[in-house]
Amino acid sequence: MKSSASSKAARARRTLALFLPWLPSERIIRALGPPEHPFALTAKIRGAMVIMAADRQAVSLGLGPGMKLADARARVPDLLAFDHDPLADADLLSRLAEACERYTPMVAVEPPHALILDISGAAHFYASETALAQDAEDRLDTAGYSACWALAGTPAAALALARHGLKEGAEAQLPVAALAMDEKTHQALEQAGLYKIGDLAERPRANLAARFGMDLTLGLDRILGLEDRPIDPLRRIGNIVTERRFAEPLTHIDAALECLSDLFAEAAERLNERGQGARMIRMLLFRCDGDIARLGLETGAPTRDVALFQRLLRERIEALNDPLNPGFGYDLIRLSITTSEVLAPQQLRLEGGEDQQGDAVALLSQISTRLGRERVQTFAPADSHIPEQGLLALPALNAPAPVAWQMQACGEPPMRPLHMFDPPQRVQVIAEVPDGPPYRFTWRRKTHQVIRYEGPERIASEWWQRKDGQQPGNGGLTRDYYRVEDARGRRYWLFRHGLYGEEKANPDWYVHGLFA
Repeated sequence: MKSSASSKAARARRTLALFLPWLPSERIIRALGPPEHPFALTAKIRGAMVIMAADRQAVSLGLGPGMKLADARARVPDLLAFDHDPLADADLLSRLAEACERYTPMVAVEPPHALILDISGAAHFYASETALAQDAEDRLDTAGYSACWALAGTPAAALALARHGLKEGAEAQLPVAALAMDEKTHQALEQAGLYKIGDLAERPRANLAARFGMDLTLGLDRILGLEDRPIDPLRRIGNIVTERRFAEPLTHIDAALECLSDLFAEAAERLNERGQGARMIRMLLFRCDGDIARLGLETGAPTRDVALFQRLLRERIEALNDPLNPGFGYDLIRLSITTSEVLAPQQLRLEGGEDQQGDAVALLSQISTRLGRERVQTFAPADSHIPEQGLLALPALNAPAPVAWQMQACGEPPMRPLHMFDPPQRVQVIAEVPDGPPYRFTWRRKTHQVIRYEGPERIASEWWQRKDGQQPGNGGLTRDYYRVEDARGRRYWLFRHGLYGEEKANPDWYVHGLFA
């Protein structure tokens, strides 16, 4: 027996399902125009061309999915055939889902030809839930796509009703095929005289589960609204969502930007209540003709600063390849805080004003917005003792918290050069003994006499990454580093690659960096 809490939750939730039965054929019509003859979309299966989808005219002539193309053309000689492209269908369905975000941020794709919208609390923007659903159907029809819709308390019920052309309250009339079970179970149900959902609803659940399995009873309860399942929205839902709808669409960019600033100010108040600041912001501007402009901002640190948001927004818009075009106007503008973090109170300085770190972060955010987040980078220590692998270049906006670098004692010469070559550059070295320090080296056709040196500093390879473990010479060579100074006072970082006699008979030498 189901809990009352589950039933109440199902009744409180409202779901709209949009079923697009002709999506593949209507995609072809949108791309190529209406063909003069009936057509089908085909794919090669086990060496034969098989129909995967067909247009209305072909279906009216008795053709349909699963039929071989040769048999179909024997029946309809002038049948046209196009390649079935499920990826293009999926991409189109995702774009239609994005367009439906004007009704609710909770839009999910239900492959292959359906959309699920959680419209709980959204109907008040329209005269009723039916008006909202009808508006969605009309917009899809204007775009060239036919849709059947149904409302229900659960996604499973709404989808089943829409696919079978029924409305809410007619769940009992649905065929048992609406449960999307395997063919064997379907045949067993029909042999038992159970053809409709209403027939199953009258039977004890325990008996059904014992004979047909728990999956059948779970699917039955979902269609009847006794069990619910969350939908998986196409896009991540923000922690905070604010929006404005306009009876008279906004036709000027400045008005739209002012609206976005107001929406961020509202979001900032809610963030303040949580002690948080925004890190990633997503904005959608819906045009009344169905086009959607998408903008995103990312900050270097949590913020609730409206002035900073306005500057970043201006930078983002100026950096767009395609300028914003309001067309006939925006009738809906939505702002979502997709990522937020704790925002600590600002430390006041004794001489007045706040800590200057915030100014640096604001500048970093502004430059990254203008040039692109991947073009502004910072360095972070990496967990490796190999010199060229000891740091990582990361986008400054999402770099981890600062980590203390290992510093030299005051007055000590640096252990690592300020300028490092990656990869190291080959040099010719003369040493007094084969495994000793360099005596003279030639680099870039110039010979340098070594007058001072420090070393060696031995750095072994990362044996745990070798194919043959820590056996010398297998997958990595040991390096002996020397800090050397030539007769003109210039300092170099040289290393011998390989242990003499153990790993290589004649190890090579390289210059890896230059000291100041």
